[in-house]
Amino acid sequence: MKAIFCLALCAASLGAQTVVIQTSTILDGRGGVLKDRQIVIEGSKIRSVAAGKAKAAYDLRGLTVMPGWIDTHIHLNWHLDANHKSVTNGGKPEEMALETAGDAYITLNGGFTTVQSVGSAIDAPVRDIVARGLIPGPRILTSFRQIMANSGDPEALRALVRRTKDEGADVIKLFATSGLGAGGDQTMTDEQIQAVCSEAKAVGLRSVVHAIGDKGARAAVLAGCTSIEHGTFLKDETLDLMVERGTFFDPNLLVLHNYLDNRAAFPFTQAQLDTIEKGIAPTEDVIRRARARNVKLAFGTDAVAGSHGRNAEEFIYRVRDANEKPMDAIISATSRSAESLGMSDTIGAVAPGYEADLVAVDGNPLNDITAVRRVVFVMKGGKVYRNAK
Repeated sequence: MKAIFCLALCAASLGAQTVVIQTSTILDGRGGVLKDRQIVIEGSKIRSVAAGKAKAAYDLRGLTVMPGWIDTHIHLNWHLDANHKSVTNGGKPEEMALETAGDAYITLNGGFTTVQSVGSAIDAPVRDIVARGLIPGPRILTSFRQIMANSGDPEALRALVRRTKDEGADVIKLFATSGLGAGGDQTMTDEQIQAVCSEAKAVGLRSVVHAIGDKGARAAVLAGCTSIEHGTFLKDETLDLMVERGTFFDPNLLVLHNYLDNRAAFPFTQAQLDTIEKGIAPTEDVIRRARARNVKLAFGTDAVAGSHGRNAEEFIYRVRDANEKPMDAIISATSRSAESLGMSDTIGAVAPGYEADLVAVDGNPLNDITAVRRVVFVMKGGKVYRNAK
């Protein structure tokens, strides 16, 4: 019996492999800068971050090491086909799943170890097979579907939230307003928004709300929804209410630039493209106003076809155009986004007890934010997926 117990214990011990990483600069995800530390990893977790002289399996000196980045708003199933045209649905399920898995792979290689895809049913099998370790990809959270004004009356919406939960979704996504091109006016009634967000809370799910215009966003904040997505035309009073209620804000710049950079891939009219271009300045402005008021800014890109793997461009737009401080943008993409996902005790920081999710870049983004384009090393859950040093 003792021998059997010993064999089991030894096997468990061998499974939790210890890995040492030598660093010269760590941005810990919480605003701290650590110098000349060794990160000791056991299995999927960080055991310690301290000075040390142990033999290192990976020498990342000369690079800047950060927690794996988190993108709280993407659409993994959107992809470019062989003709460089955007595809969102309608293909064969097996082909859609493969394209979604491909997007997941390039997103991980771009330094993002956790993403929230909001959302498509095809996300679920990709999420699950990545979690099993069978294919490479970031940790995936998904809403499975998007709840709209025409999804039903308040009671029907409550039932839809419960069904979405039962199907295995991680989050609820709802559209409180129309899109930017349609003006962003409120589309769901206050009662519909209240039904969705209160039922989500009742079943233990977060609720993220597409809200372009101020009226729909304010209704969502008052309804206790978790996060406002986009928020292009938010008023200062609504931003202040978000601070009071603890509502997260997830503005997105990459998606607007991506539509313009890849305009031939999307079926937009010139008038729609003009509207998208005009949406960039107010998005930059609302980021500045939200930061000045200490709104809890998460980091999302609304990555669609053409932008997967380029999610880090959002850092550059925020710093260069919206005047974010580089450290603030990095905190948004690490510990703050982890908090918005309800995962602040497991991801988003380089600290003992956290998942060993790490990204290292060539250069220091505090001095040159374009360093985020030069990803050299990616680890997720203690496993190395990229090491180009």
